[in-house]
Formats: sequence, C-alpha cells, structure tokens
Amino acid sequence: MIRPKPRLAIVVSHPIQYYAPLYRRLAARSDLAIKVFFTWHCGERKIRDRGFGEAFAWDIDLTDGYDFEGIPNVASDPGTHHFLGLRNPGLFPTIMSWRPDAAHVTGWAWASHLFVLKALARLHVPTLFRGDSHLLDSPPGPIRLRAKQALLRRVYSWPAAFLVVGTANREYYRSFGVGENRLVLCPHSIDVGRFAEPAADHEKEAAAWRTALGIAATDTVLLYAGKFEDKKQPLALMRAFLHAQAPGVILVMVGGGERAQDVAAIAAADRARFRVLPFQNQSRMPVVYRIGDVFVLPSAYGETWGLGVNEALACGRPVLVSDRVGCAQDVIDASCGRVFPSSDSSAMIAAVKEMTSDRSRLADMRASASSRAWMFDVSRSEATLVAGLEGVLRR
Repeated sequence: MIRPKPRLAIVVSHPIQYYAPLYRRLAARSDLAIKVFFTWHCGERKIRDRGFGEAFAWDIDLTDGYDFEGIPNVASDPGTHHFLGLRNPGLFPTIMSWRPDAAHVTGWAWASHLFVLKALARLHVPTLFRGDSHLLDSPPGPIRLRAKQALLRRVYSWPAAFLVVGTANREYYRSFGVGENRLVLCPHSIDVGRFAEPAADHEKEAAAWRTALGIAATDTVLLYAGKFEDKKQPLALMRAFLHAQAPGVILVMVGGGERAQDVAAIAAADRARFRVLPFQNQSRMPVVYRIGDVFVLPSAYGETWGLGVNEALACGRPVLVSDRVGCAQDVIDASCGRVFPSSDSSAMIAAVKEMTSDRSRLADMRASASSRAWMFDVSRSEATLVAGLEGVLRR
C-alpha cells in the first residue's frame, strides 16, 4: 500500500526573497505536498516599505514553483508593522479545507497568525513555528518583561516544535520555557548559488562599477547595504569612519530610508572617502556586494539575523558585524569576519584596519567566506525542516 504524502500548510505574511527558494525545494520533493497561504499580499503589486520609505516590488519571481493562495486581509491598515495589520477571517477554514497533516507558521505577532496557532493546537494539527527573535537587545522593564513572559509561555505551549534559526534564537525560546525536545535547528539560509555564480561575470561587472565610482584598484572598499534607519546605525558608522585614520579605505553606502538625507550630508563632508548609491533591487545584489572588499552591518538593536551577511559571504566577501546581530554567533568565525561591540565605534574601526591592512590575508578571508556561506545554504534548511516535520508526525 502506498502511503499518502504528508501535507504541510505554510502560513506567512507575503512572498519573502529568503523563503521562496525553500518553498520551491519543498514543492519539488516527491515525499511531501505543500501549499503556502499568504496573509498580507502575494507580491503582485508594489508595496510601500516603511524602512526604505518607498513603494517597490522585488524584481525576481518569488511565487513561481510552488502552490500558494492569498487569503483576503480585512485590516483597515494592512501590513506587518502592527498586530491588527493581518486580519484574515477566512484563513483557518481555508487551511483546513486543504486537509493538512501539519502546519508551518511564521511569526505570532499578528492577529491572524496568533489565532491560527491556537486553532490548530485545539484541533491537534501539529505546528512547526518559525520566528527569529533573540535576547541580544536591551531587555524591557520588569513589569513589561513579566507580562511578555506570561503571554509567550501561553502562546509557545501551542506549537509541536520550533524551527530554531540559530544560537541566540534557541536561548530566546529557552527563556520562555520551551523544552529542548521541541527545538529543531533549522538555520536561516539563502540560495547561495544565486549569489555565488557566475562569479567571474559578477566580479567583472563590480570592478567596472568601482571604476565608474572613481575608486582606484588599490583602494579597499567597506560596504554597507541596507536600510538607512537608526537601528542599523548607518550614521554612527559614517561618523566613526569620517574621524578615523584609514588611508586607502572607502566607505560605500547602498540603500535608502528615513536617514537618507543625513547619509548624503555626511558623505558630502568628504567626497573622497564616501560613495552613496540608491536602493538596489534583488537581481543587482550579487554585483553590489562585490563592489566591496568587506561588508559591514553595525546594527545596535532589532537585527534578528542579518541575512545580508549570508549574501555577502556567498559573494566571497568577509564581514564585519556588531554583537547585536542575530547571526553573529553562528555564521561568523575568524576565518571569514569579525564581531565588535555595537556601542564601541573604536573597536569597529580597529577591526576595519586589521581586516584591510593585509591584502593577502583579505584574499584568504574571501576564500573562507565563500566556503562558509555554503554551510547556510537553503538545502540545509530544507533537510532540517523535513526532519522536524517527520519528528512531529511520528509523535
């Protein structure tokens, strides 16, 4: 007798560039059936990004290769920026009409996701929960902390298992009483191949771009690519670099957002040492990362993982990140990067100088970065997720 394939319902707010490759791989498996249920939008139109401060759509297909359905959202102010931004009365009945054996829910902090987690638990549909929170940020006050602990101990009693993205995320779940038997390591990952190849073509295009920006072949480039917002500390990075003695090093800032005018103003103070580029869409990022020799992410808070770090490594670029970046403990070692205290700009600049002072060492770090990136390829997330699913279905 042929056993039917397990059916996994996946609940997520919208098409996300980091998750789409995983969904495609799961859909291509012969031993599993999946369907993705979007609770905000299906990526079919431009959406205003609150961090970048503009409306855009990704220029790569994020819904091809897997079955999906958009669930009507009745929120008056739709989006993931507040709890009532996702309100989908038809979500649970639509999922159940598909007859899943298990569910995969990303995030609890929206009305629909919280409701469906509880409803699935009531019907004993095993749920794999995915979030990437950690305790690296400053803790809330004691009253708020107690209230949060009471709420999350309740919420976290519902899922059958938690897909743990890394060390900091594991410690977070433990702090809310989640037992080790429900923690399944399923690292944050990217489609490494999309960034890694064709390496020669990407490198050639990046070199031409550097020349067009007036960057000499002998210069070393420190690259920031992301939103210009306070939590990522782009201004602190620029000010520290402005006052540092780092001859032959240029800081390239790529992105946009609420601090864009401030970024431009600081760059104007020393045009020889700064370059500023606007937001670049997904298809351009394998070239963008290669403009730099070192990628930097100096976030002070709210950086649950920092998947730009994974992308930079996949492009063969060493990384420099603050200790408040969620991936720091798992992705970065001395062979491919450095970690500095988020509040210590002098330590950051010292690390920049140390990493860029010896070109032969930098070349070795580039090779290690490429190798390290494959440890966090989407194929690993696929394998660990399927193993976690098999585990909860056996219970």
